[in-house]
Amino acid sequence: MTTNLLANLSFYIPEMIVIVTMMSLLFMETAYANNERRRTFVYVTGVIGMLLCLFSLFKNLGVEAQGIFANAVVVDSFSTMMKITMVIGTLGTFYISHKSIDIYDELKSEYLIMAVGVLIGGMLLASSNNMLTLYLGVETLSILSYVMTSLKRRDNLSSEAAIKYALYGGVTAGIMLFGMSHLYGMFGSIQFGPIIEGIKGLESFNVAAVISLLLFFVGIGYKIACFPFHMWSPDVYQGSPVPVTAFFSIVPKIAGIAVVARVTYSFFGTETVNTHIWNSLIALIAALTMTVGNLSALNQKSVKRMLAFSSIGHVGLILMGVLTFGNNGMSAILFYTLIYTFMTLVAFFVTTMVVNRTGSDDAVYFRGLMKTHPILGMSFLIALFSLAGLPPFGGFVAKFNIISSAVGNGLYTLSIVAAINSVISLVYYLKLARSMVFDTADSEETIESYSLASRVYVIGMVIPIIFLGLFWNNIYHLYSSAKLYLN
Repeated sequence: MTTNLLANLSFYIPEMIVIVTMMSLLFMETAYANNERRRTFVYVTGVIGMLLCLFSLFKNLGVEAQGIFANAVVVDSFSTMMKITMVIGTLGTFYISHKSIDIYDELKSEYLIMAVGVLIGGMLLASSNNMLTLYLGVETLSILSYVMTSLKRRDNLSSEAAIKYALYGGVTAGIMLFGMSHLYGMFGSIQFGPIIEGIKGLESFNVAAVISLLLFFVGIGYKIACFPFHMWSPDVYQGSPVPVTAFFSIVPKIAGIAVVARVTYSFFGTETVNTHIWNSLIALIAALTMTVGNLSALNQKSVKRMLAFSSIGHVGLILMGVLTFGNNGMSAILFYTLIYTFMTLVAFFVTTMVVNRTGSDDAVYFRGLMKTHPILGMSFLIALFSLAGLPPFGGFVAKFNIISSAVGNGLYTLSIVAAINSVISLVYYLKLARSMVFDTADSEETIESYSLASRVYVIGMVIPIIFLGLFWNNIYHLYSSAKLYLN
């Protein structure tokens, strides 16, 4: 038993590194007085922990897909690649939090502690192979997220956002547990393996099974903010500090997408009497999520709110890849989440700089940004063009691969909906881009926090967007070799 546990732990080193990092940050925070503003060692420790985790995850890419801890958790290349993207996103938001005035100086180390804690939940979620570990991952991720939302505790919008997030989260978690209990009652196990076999063994359309799976999906749909569980997202994004909003746009969404993809492919990867019902439902949700997200973003004046609705639209596109998971869909999803992470980091870093200068994320304060701060303006332009899916940037390749995979799988109607939504998204992306380039700046005031390191950071985040748009074959080939553990 001890030998088996130690053998299992050897595959769980990345998560252990993140847990040790969180505990180290927690103890280091207690050593600082409240009036000490610069917590340099906290940031250094956090960065070192994330880099060690990345190194360990890359080593795990060569590990054969298998279940560990009594098959409650899986180690496979798909979950490992998703975790790598989550860690990159977390590491990227560290610098944004360091430079942001949206988080009080005395709370910045607390942001790091909670972000690492949410990452632990996200990594567990991506690897979960039974309903218990999945629920633990969701709750670990969610509870800390509620606190992160309210880090601007002297701001009424932040407090309101935290209450809304917690209320929605509590209700959806309860609904998800209700669905899980029904699945356990029907199939006699919380493990995915027996549930998969039970679903395959159903000889006719089973209303109870479909309803249970729908209730189960509610909790995950809430985390990825897909329709109709997206209502919380714009308010929470707008009320949260900018670094928190950036973090929420990446880690919880990627973790949730990993679960939806695993459940869809595992439970309905082979043709069963209920497969068509589930796939049709996901297709409908994907189409509505894209449409609602992009249409709602059209007239937003708050850039954070606009990016929130934009994020909802991108989730709809990724759900298309879930439907074609066995037909290039896996590599399309992995590539999309990677490029989406870099685009999001650039967009929110520029937003942070504008908020630092003006105290607001209103679109009027982005006017003339290309003239007053050329590097910031050009970086945001590239991110916006990539988010819109314009060549030659990575966002174009990501959207093309998702839509191509859907067309190859016969999802023509959904592909047309995706193409129409890409055109709709051009309106609000290019509207902001035009304002940055052609309008007169509201102020010539410089941004104090916009240092040389900030220039290096934003250029470093832009390079992958351009590079992956031009030279995407190698990374896509790596993603196409990803394996999913099925048992």
